[in-house]
Amino acid sequence: KIRGAPAIGIAAAMGLARSAMDVKAKSYEEFLSALEPIMDTLLKTRPTAVNIRWAMDRMKDVVEKNRDQSVDRLKELLVEEAKAILEEDIEVNRAIGVWGAQFIRDGDTVLTHCNAGALATGGYGTATAPVLVALEQGKKVRVIADETRPVLQGARLTAWELMQAGVDVTVITDNSAGALMRKGEIDLCIVGTDRTVRNGDVANKIGTYMVAVLAKENAVPFYVAAPLSSIDFSIPTGDMIPIEERPPEEVTHIRDRQITPDGVKVINMAFDVTPARYVTAIITEKGAFRPKDLKKLAIDGINLDELRIKA
Repeated sequence: KIRGAPAIGIAAAMGLARSAMDVKAKSYEEFLSALEPIMDTLLKTRPTAVNIRWAMDRMKDVVEKNRDQSVDRLKELLVEEAKAILEEDIEVNRAIGVWGAQFIRDGDTVLTHCNAGALATGGYGTATAPVLVALEQGKKVRVIADETRPVLQGARLTAWELMQAGVDVTVITDNSAGALMRKGEIDLCIVGTDRTVRNGDVANKIGTYMVAVLAKENAVPFYVAAPLSSIDFSIPTGDMIPIEERPPEEVTHIRDRQITPDGVKVINMAFDVTPARYVTAIITEKGAFRPKDLKKLAIDGINLDELRIKA
């Protein structure tokens, strides 16, 4: 399974390019008509993550801007664009790491939620990128990865990734975050995002909202690593973000063994929305910004230096 908003967008672009190779069309109009239902299907697979729509818009734009080309050439251009999306994602993540590392001091302990590392992106990760860059800068950094029930992306994926990178990582139960913050054992939080909207509200893996509220209560900075491709400027608030619901078996079963009573009801939301007031800053490839300034990034010619915040 492919997961992680950036990786999903990349996979959708490559999936469209691959499907386009099988399209039998003699004209631009026939070709675009054949692509549209494929794009619609891809868009419906993960409704919360905005990266699929962003990727589909880019792919469609390539076709529309080259309508005078042959169908065979259009297919080649789609493959080239999909590859470009992958390469750009790696560069974007590295830039997020550079901007984000400034908030990590030597000796800090960082809490992260779910998995926003290389396995969820084209490479390098979003939430993990500042940690990796901080290590490159010679800082000593410890990471606490909460388990992230019910699928345990933090325990299974984030912990593994960071260990492979030589990071000092500790796994905790989701219920432990608040207690550790209160004891002063967490210096800052960095999470990823599946969709961030114009007012700075953030949709991310279920449980992110809880971590953000606890961070605010304990005066722990809470940062969101967000590629610009994951920011949806068309939606004014997080209340309008569709929230995907996952199968109840993710909650009722562990390793195919049922742990709940037969017939019990289950609510299994895949994501939640963290209001902007709980977010210290949103770290993008263009810099770190206050949530209230996020909407200004969509303005052509805006002076980003005036909006960027620094440690």
